[in-house]
Amino acid sequence: MESHSFQLDDVIKQSLHNHLSQIAAEATKIQQHLESSDHCVLCDFEDLRKLFQSVQSTAASYYLRHYLSPYTHEYAALSLAIHSLSEKHHGALMVIERNDSVEHLIQKGIPIHAPVTSTLVETVFYPGNPLHDGAIVIRNNQIISAANVLPLSTKVLQKKLGTRHRAALGMSEQCDALILVVSEESGRISFALEGSLYPIHSSKNIL
Repeated sequence: MESHSFQLDDVIKQSLHNHLSQIAAEATKIQQHLESSDHCVLCDFEDLRKLFQSVQSTAASYYLRHYLSPYTHEYAALSLAIHSLSEKHHGALMVIERNDSVEHLIQKGIPIHAPVTSTLVETVFYPGNPLHDGAIVIRNNQIISAANVLPLSTKVLQKKLGTRHRAALGMSEQCDALILVVSEESGRISFALEGSLYPIHSSKNIL
C-alpha cells in the first residue's frame, strides 16, 4: 500500500482500538478453550475471522476517501450511487484514474464525457442497460466512458473471484488507478489498489 502523509483522526483511532481489543479478547478466549478437551475451537476461529474482516473494512472505508480526494471531488455522488447499487445487488465496476493514464490498458467502450452524478452512475449499471457489464472510467469529476473492458488478473487467487473482481485486480496491477467494485451476488463493496482488494463498509457514508 502506498504511503500518505495524512493521519488517522480520533474517531477512527478509537474505533480501531475497540476492534483490536475485541480481537485480543477473542484470541485469549481461544487460548483458554484449547485447554478444554471437549471444546471445538472452529467456531471460535470463525468469530475471530469475522472480527478481522470488520476491522479491515473499517480501516479501508476510512482510507478510501483519502486515496481518492486528490483526484475527484465527487465523494457524495459516488458514495450515494455505490450504496444504492449495493442495496439492489446491481453489479458495478468503476475505474478512478489517478496519476497514470489508463487509456492504453483498456478495451475502450462508449464515450460519455458527462459530470459524475449518482443518478448517471446507477443508470449505467442498471441491469439490462447495454453499458452495465463493463467498467466506467472517471477522470477528475467526469465519467469519461462506459462499457470498457479491463485486463484480468493472472494471479493464482486463494478464493474464487468473479470477473469484475478479477478485472479490478488486473487493472490495479498495471497502474495506480483505484477501482471500485460492487458484487452482483452479495452486494458487497470493495476497492482494488496496487494489486490488492479491500472490502469496505456498505453504508451511505462510504466516502
